[in-house]
Parts: sequence; structure tokens; C-alpha cells
Amino acid sequence: MPEPITITGKTILISGANRGIGRALVEEALRRDAARVYAGTRAPFAHPDPRVTNLILDVTDAAQTQKAAQTITTLDILINNAGLAQYDELNDPAALESHLAVNLFGTHRMTQAFLPQLARSRGAVVNHLSVAAFAPLPMVPAYSISKAAAFSMTQAQRALLAGRGVRVHAVFIGPTDTDMSRDFDAPKASPESVAAAILDAVVNQEEDVFPDPMSQTMAPGWRRSPAKALEREYAALVP
Repeated sequence: MPEPITITGKTILISGANRGIGRALVEEALRRDAARVYAGTRAPFAHPDPRVTNLILDVTDAAQTQKAAQTITTLDILINNAGLAQYDELNDPAALESHLAVNLFGTHRMTQAFLPQLARSRGAVVNHLSVAAFAPLPMVPAYSISKAAAFSMTQAQRALLAGRGVRVHAVFIGPTDTDMSRDFDAPKASPESVAAAILDAVVNQEEDVFPDPMSQTMAPGWRRSPAKALEREYAALVP
């Protein structure tokens, strides 16, 4: 088991930080004495704590991403929280493309942009996925497909970046009481409890994070699964 790290004194960037889990993560990072929290949002966002710096950041915008990477010269933890989830019936290619633009390519763009800083700090990337990455939710198939693709990307990043000292965490989020899942009729975890569980897992250097009661029911089976064993086997092939 790896030695625990600490959030105290760390510099953290959270995309999609103005609401839901992203906003809860800002507060949880401050509670754990992070030195600086960069809050990436698509619209201006004010926070009373001087440790919080707002960045106008649309993860689908390459220019904004590069500007943010030039602004932040030191980074310990990148949390790719920004996401899109809309109902569709998989009959409109534009719906799939828009989900992939945010949930897959946006996450990839952010990680690539901040990789030099993370490699210098031997830091961590935290990719917010979903339990829908394991099995598609029929009312949000484009979302589910994008999260499954982001899961595969996360596993590849984990193997490829380990040699540079960068840890990559996959977070499988279940139903959470946020605007994004307002219309989903199921028991939901609070954003605050999910945020605390995510940072607990980062501190404990857990690769795969199941931060809520629903997702936690899947954790033992995944960790013992042939698919997880195959991931490790394939990762060992990286020079």
C-alpha cells in the first residue's frame, strides 16, 4: 500500500468548479489546507477565500486551456471534473460529439496541457468518470459512451504517465445530488460526501475511486475482476 500523501500545502486545479461536486471539492480542498485552489469555470466565479483563484476555462477551448497552463506554473493535483450529461436517444450525432468534446477530449486536453507541471511535482490527475462507464444508462447513452471512452483513456494515461511520476485516478461517480442529475430518480449522495471521498482516495493513492454508496457496491468486484488484472498486465508492457 503506498504511503499516504497530504492535501496541506498543495496547489490544486478543479475544472467545472462553480457548482455541484466541483464546488464541493473547492471547499473540501480549502478545509484540508490546500495552499492554492484554481477554480476553472466558464463564467466568472467569486470566492471569499484568498487562496481561491478563478480561471475562465472552457475545457473544449484549446486557447483558454493553453492560457490557463501558462498562468499556472506549479500544480500538484489536476481534477478533471467538468462534464456534460444530457438526455438523448443516440439518434443525433451532434449529441454524441458534444459529450465526447467535453468528457473525453476536454479531459485529455487538460491533462496534456498541465503535464509538464504535474511531472515536475510528481503530482496527480483525477478524472471524474461514472458508473455508466461500466454499463450504459439507456436514457443518457451519449454520456455513457463518452465516460466509457474516458475510462479507457484514463487507464492508458495511468500506464503511460507512471514513468514520469504522475498518478492517475479514475473516479466512478454514482447518483449525486447535483443539477446534472436533478431529473434522475434514485437515492443520491451529497456533493460534499463525494468530494471528501475523492480527496480521501487521492491522499491514500487509490487508483480507482468509488466515492458514494451506489458505486461502492461495485468496488470489490471491479478490483478482483479479470478486466482489472488485464489492465495491470498491459501496463507492465510499458518500458
